[in-house]
Amino acid sequence: MLSFFTIIFIFFGGIAGGLLSSVASMASLASYPVLLAVGIPPVYANVTNDAALIWTGIGSTISSLKELKGHWKQVAFYAMFTVLGSILGCYLLLSFPSKVFEKVVPFFIAGSGVMVIVSAKHHNLEPHKRPLWQEIFYIAALLAMGVYTGYFGAAGGVIVLVLLTYITNEKFIVVNAIKNVVCGLANLVALIVFAFTSHIYWLQAIPLAVGMFIGGYLGMDILKVVPAKYVRVFIAALAFIQAAYFFYKAYML
Repeated sequence: MLSFFTIIFIFFGGIAGGLLSSVASMASLASYPVLLAVGIPPVYANVTNDAALIWTGIGSTISSLKELKGHWKQVAFYAMFTVLGSILGCYLLLSFPSKVFEKVVPFFIAGSGVMVIVSAKHHNLEPHKRPLWQEIFYIAALLAMGVYTGYFGAAGGVIVLVLLTYITNEKFIVVNAIKNVVCGLANLVALIVFAFTSHIYWLQAIPLAVGMFIGGYLGMDILKVVPAKYVRVFIAALAFIQAAYFFYKAYML
C-alpha cells in the first residue's frame, strides 16, 4: 500500500505534468521523475506514465470543446495516422531496444523548439494551397510521429504540435487543442498494448492520472488568457532544456 504522503506527492506531480502537457506537450518533465522518485524502475515508470497521460488528453479536451467545435473531422483524420503509427511503434518497442532512437532524439526536440517559434511567422501569412507533395510529406510525418510516440515518445507532442501548425491554418489555441486529442488517442493505443505486454503500476498510476486530468483541464484555461507568443517561447525554452538533457544522457554518460 502507498502512504498518504506518497499519494499526495504523485497527485501534485500529476497536476504539474497535466499543465505541462496541455500547455507545452511535455508532461514527462514532471510526471516521469515523480514515478522514479517513488521507486518505480525506469522502463515500468515510462509505461505507467503512459497509463496516466491519457487523462491529460481527456481533461484538456473537455476544457477546449469550444475550440474544437467544427474541427472534429480534422481531429479524426489526423488521429487516424498517429494511432496507426503508435500501434507500429509499440510493436517496434517490443521487438527492438529504444536505444536506437536515443542518439537522434535531442536533435528532434531542439529542432521542434526552433520550429515552434518559426511557425508563428507561418500563421502571419495568408492561407494558400500547398502542393500535393507537401501535403503527403506532412501526413507521412504525422504517421512517423505516431510511430515515435509508441516507440519512444520523448517530447513527441511538441513535434506533433509543430506539424499541425504547418498542416492547418487555425489559431494556435485550436491547433494545440487538436494536438491534445490526437496525442491522447495515440497514448491510449500505446496503453492498451502495454497493458497486455508489460507491467503497469496501477496504484501509482491512479493518483497520477487524477492529477493529470486536473492539470490538463486547467492548462487549456491558461492558454485562453495567455498570449500565444509567450506560450510559444515557453514551449521552445522547455524543448531546449529537454533536448540538452537527452543530449547529455545520449552522449555524455
